[in-house]
Parts: sequence; structure tokens; C-alpha cells
Amino acid sequence: MYLNKCLLGCLIAALVFVTACSNKNSADTDNAANIQAAQTGWQMVQTKNAPHPRHEATFIEFDGKFYALGGRRIQAVSIFDPATNSWSQGAKPPLEIHHFQAAIYNNKIVIAGAMTGRYPKEQAVENIIFYDPKLDEWQQGPEIPADRRRGGAGVVIKNDTLYLLSGIQNGHYDGWVKWADSYNFKTKKWTILPDAPRARDHFQAAEVNNKIYLAGGRKTSQITKQVFSLTVAEVDVYDLTTNTWSTLAQNLPTPRAGNSTISLNGHILVLGGETNRPKPAHNEVEVYNPTSQTWYNLPNLKEGRHGTGVVYYNNALWTCCGSGARGGSPELLTTEKLVIKH
Repeated sequence: MYLNKCLLGCLIAALVFVTACSNKNSADTDNAANIQAAQTGWQMVQTKNAPHPRHEATFIEFDGKFYALGGRRIQAVSIFDPATNSWSQGAKPPLEIHHFQAAIYNNKIVIAGAMTGRYPKEQAVENIIFYDPKLDEWQQGPEIPADRRRGGAGVVIKNDTLYLLSGIQNGHYDGWVKWADSYNFKTKKWTILPDAPRARDHFQAAEVNNKIYLAGGRKTSQITKQVFSLTVAEVDVYDLTTNTWSTLAQNLPTPRAGNSTISLNGHILVLGGETNRPKPAHNEVEVYNPTSQTWYNLPNLKEGRHGTGVVYYNNALWTCCGSGARGGSPELLTTEKLVIKH
């Protein structure tokens, strides 16, 4: 009887071990699995009303609604309700704000590292700006240190800290920087972080597993008449744990600027963008899997676009607005989505 109990105990222990290993391998596989579309491609969404035409703007989700903010000219916020596929209008910002990547903190949409003014010598916005979706109200936030101001920068908010990455000081003229700064909303203090390996502007950043990825962008130079052509292929990564930078061995397959970037299921997605070709804007959707350290493609956008953003909501990717060709025209009014397989 004792021997049988021992054998039974060993068998149970072995079974628990095998099951645990099996579950661990399954989890690792899930984490490494590529994102897949649940349909043949992006679908145009038939909407009630339309957003304001805008580019060099942002598109972001908060509390189940999508917000298109900023862009050239002073124009009201466009608010999309995916439950009804309808657009409505919010308040106008206090100044023209464009060339920025928005993020969410404390129930507000946060704008930092933006530009204002007209091409080609736009000025860097002096403050962080908040838009409160619940109040439909714009608010001026803390001042950005004068010697660290720039536009066209990447922004990520992690916990109570905003990370402001790279960008350009002098509009589309010159002054691209490798800078990295953080602002702690609790202590209200700015901190200068180690410089990125290279400068870039007109890009977006995203965070996965406590690492921030800088993908896409360019070094805009009106001085040398190379506004669109000096794209940055390398992807730089800032490790929030070690406060150190590295560069992926694999470049962004299609270098471009003005791209939309988002993290999803442990992956980095880069959508759309512009390069030196006059038209159309890029429609490629490229995804980086940090586990396998490889790039792969999702279906291309229906319409190439740059200067906007991308939202993941209710098992689908959504995008809208932006420009359909290099530069600022045509400004698109279309909304499209891609359902993701689960």
C-alpha cells in the first residue's frame, strides 16, 4: 500500500510538472505568436458626419471614444463614437498645435513636444497641453524647459512619468536632436536622460515590456532641401529599467516618417507614413515581434496616410484623417479599421 501511495504521488508530481511546463511553453508561444487579421484587409467605415480634415495631428482612444486632435490650423476636436460610427465636434484648442504624439494620463489627453506656426520655421510649443474629454476643455500644463523644447517628438507615458524623445527644434528647417527627457507628474520635475543613439523627428514611439521603441522618422532639413528624404531606418530602444539605449539588429523594413505607431499584444506596429516620393502616402503596416526579433506585415491600409494616429479598440485597429500624399494635401476624411483575430 505504501509503495502504491509513493508511486501515485510520483505520478501526480510528474503530471503537475509536465502540465506546468506545457502551460509555460504555451504562454511563451502565445507571447511570440504573430498578430493576425481576422479579415482579408482594412475596411472603410461608413460614418455619420465626418471629422475635420487634418494632418500632422493625432488620433487616440479614451473611454470608448476616439479623438482626432490638432493639426494645421486651429480647428475643433473631432470625436468618433464606434458604437454608432458617428462623428461629433468638441472644443477648439487655444492655439495651433501640430506635429505631436498624444498620450493619456489621469483621464486627460496629454500633448507634449508639439509645434505651432507655419511652415517651414514652426516654433516648439512652450508647455505641455491637456485636453479633458469629460469636460471638453483645453488646459495649459507645466512649462517645458526652454533649452529642451522641440516638436515632432515621440511621447510615451508610463505610470506617472512622461517620456519626451528626440524631435526637431526649428520646425522643418534644422535642429534635430537625440534628446530624451522625462517629466514626473507627481513630483513635477523634469529629468534629462541619456541621449538616444541618433536624432530623428516626425515619428511616434511605443512601449513594450518596459522598453520604448523609436521607429520611423527622419532628419528634416529645409536648409539642404532634404525635407522628406533623410529617413531613419534604425529602431532605437530605451530600457526603462536600466536607463540605457540599444538599437535593434533589424531595421524598419520600409523607412518612413510621419508614421503612426502603437504597441499591441507585446508587438510594435508601424502604419503609414511619407517619404520623398510625391504620392501616394505609404500604406504599409509592419509589425515587430520582440520575442522572435523579426518583422512581418499585416494587410496594407486602404488609403496610404501620414500625420495621424492609430487606435486599438474592441478587437480592431482604427485610423482616420491624415494626408494622402507627401506634404499636406489631400487631407483625408476617411475612417478605416482592421479586425484582429483572437
